[in-house]
Amino acid sequence: FTAWQTAGAPSKESWAFTALGVLGNDDTARKLTPLIRAWPGESQHKRATVGLDILAAIGSDIALMQLNGIAQKLKFKALQERAKEKIADIAESRELTVAELEDRLAPDLGLDDNGSLLLDFGPRQFTVSFDETLKPFVRDVSGSRLKDLPKPNKSDDESQANDAVNRYKLLKKDTRTVAAQQVTRLESAMRLRRRWSPENFQLFLVEHPLVRHLTRRLIWGVYSAENELLACFRVAEDNSYSTAYDDLFTLPEGDISVGIPHVLEISPTDAAAFGQLFADYELLPPFRQLDRNSYALTETECNASELIRWAGRKCPSGRVMGLANKGWMRGEPQDGGWIGWMIKPLGRWSLIMEIDEGFAVGMSPAELSAEQLLSKLWLWEGKAESYGWGSNSTQEAQFSVLDDITASELINDIEALFE
Repeated sequence: FTAWQTAGAPSKESWAFTALGVLGNDDTARKLTPLIRAWPGESQHKRATVGLDILAAIGSDIALMQLNGIAQKLKFKALQERAKEKIADIAESRELTVAELEDRLAPDLGLDDNGSLLLDFGPRQFTVSFDETLKPFVRDVSGSRLKDLPKPNKSDDESQANDAVNRYKLLKKDTRTVAAQQVTRLESAMRLRRRWSPENFQLFLVEHPLVRHLTRRLIWGVYSAENELLACFRVAEDNSYSTAYDDLFTLPEGDISVGIPHVLEISPTDAAAFGQLFADYELLPPFRQLDRNSYALTETECNASELIRWAGRKCPSGRVMGLANKGWMRGEPQDGGWIGWMIKPLGRWSLIMEIDEGFAVGMSPAELSAEQLLSKLWLWEGKAESYGWGSNSTQEAQFSVLDDITASELINDIEALFE
């Protein structure tokens, strides 16, 4: 492949590229992904698309993790959409939703059943753990946290120590790719009120070697068949469940599910007790849960199809573009590739944010206007993918159709633009 690329990537010899899908491994996927991400900017969109096919063909946890990373975040939206399609195709082939597939795509990164990794220098051993952002760190045999993995010394076994150092470097590289994905998907699960069966919760969240480090830093809820919160609990270090008062908790029998409760669902008493418990155990959450900003629509806003509380205000352009990391979609490019709105999918409805002056496809941060004007914010009855400029305004919907949590989260997104 390297020789083919150095020779100018002749199309007649493209087998040297596509063969990576058959012969490639995890290391191939790691090295190929940065190239795929860069190629559209070098007028090589077609080659990048083939690269996505190669990652899918390799099919390992690491390869699919890289593919899913492109699907979640990429400057070049056409390629990102293609990656999303690949992930959706893989999910459909396995008779799963995309969210269910993402549960299964969370890599274990070679961690043991306790979610740790032993780095053996011979005479000295160190163990790896993870903080609230899934950033790895090491502890010595006494359990003390170290600033970094020590350098091998003369008393260490040279071969073992070098292997351990290289293993830790690779782990840090992989976690940089996967950490943001896992934190984002769990926060999205809270925002979108996703639920897991007790069995899948145990398998993919409690027992997963990597994800467990996030699971233990969140408050979880038991929900009835009617999606009502019945009780809150946390997951302890030994994977047992406990209440806000640190008493043993057992999931009730019957038709229940498990989810991440929003602060609006948690009673003030439970919130205060869990807050104190997390402080006592020095547990930092991966995202804001108990101290999350919460908002409510006014009665007038509930009966309207347009929110005017931000009308005419300006905010940094970078923050508007950053909404893509919070589940928003960029509008369809118009003449000259110009984008004049952002869309927040809300099931059968979509929140449309019209902006002025907008931005163009592929525009670098340096080319953006410093600020964007929020000219209109309204609710459209239709799926986000179907919206286009000039869509029938009779499809406007009143904000009263949204539940309290959805309304709070969309206000939170927009308020954050002005912080």
